[in-house]
Amino acid sequence: MSPHSRSGHGHGSGHHDTDIDWGAMAARLENSGELQLPVLRQTAERLRDLLGPDKEVRRILDIGSGPGVMSCVLAEAFPEARTVAVDAAAALLDRATARAERLGLGARVTTHHAELPEGLDEDLGTADLIWSSRAVHHLGDQQGALDGLARALRPGGLLAIAEGGLPMRFLPRDIGIGRPGLQARLDAAREDWFQAMRAELPGSTSVVEDWPALLTRAGLAAAGSFTLLLDLPAPLDGPARTYLHAELTRLRESMGEPLDTEDRKTVDQLLEPEAPEGILRRPDAFLLSASTVFTGMRRA
Repeated sequence: MSPHSRSGHGHGSGHHDTDIDWGAMAARLENSGELQLPVLRQTAERLRDLLGPDKEVRRILDIGSGPGVMSCVLAEAFPEARTVAVDAAAALLDRATARAERLGLGARVTTHHAELPEGLDEDLGTADLIWSSRAVHHLGDQQGALDGLARALRPGGLLAIAEGGLPMRFLPRDIGIGRPGLQARLDAAREDWFQAMRAELPGSTSVVEDWPALLTRAGLAAAGSFTLLLDLPAPLDGPARTYLHAELTRLRESMGEPLDTEDRKTVDQLLEPEAPEGILRRPDAFLLSASTVFTGMRRA
């Protein structure tokens, strides 16, 4: 949910935060979602299995929907349901509407403009399935947010949140330029950024991020998780390389200061469009990530 809305994977892809140009970010977010489509479709099928064949799913909320990639996947997986893409960025909701129309889902995918956490007190209505991908960690009171989402579930409904997983990997340990182990140092910089971002959020509350326990405290039953892998081996195609170039650019701009001079120089080399060692051309670039989804069910 903007101003911290996410549609990608791995935490730390937001910014500090209210001056984000979501229209400019929309293409990157949608590209990220497109790359994740195999995982998103598997996720939707797992959610169908958890709900069971006898559960009638009539209404779905996608909280922090971004450009609506998962909203449309859910609409395809649950053809009897109406799906509502909920976000605070009008430019992203416009993308969601356009995507739904393009896929022939316009009659069943609608949008709702709302902020989090304030939007949880608005008239979002209830749902049989609530999905939220990497939006809760951008809210100061994560337990309070989960409590609000749980209240919006209908009896027998399912809350599913994508949080955590493993950091994305896309380069070998030794890439032939700079010091080996660049990705580990990028991870450390991202963790420092993430902690600073959390500390600055309104109402920031420290909590052990045991998501099944948080879901249980929200009053949900059968809390659990599953993890799915996105594995795009080298050599990558054009869209995956474009995505990685955008991710590296964002990392360089938002997290460059914690990196030393040599690492900043290495990232700059990776971003050179025509350089053979750059991310757009090098043959050893790949994309590997693990996405974890935590679920809990409201008792019937």
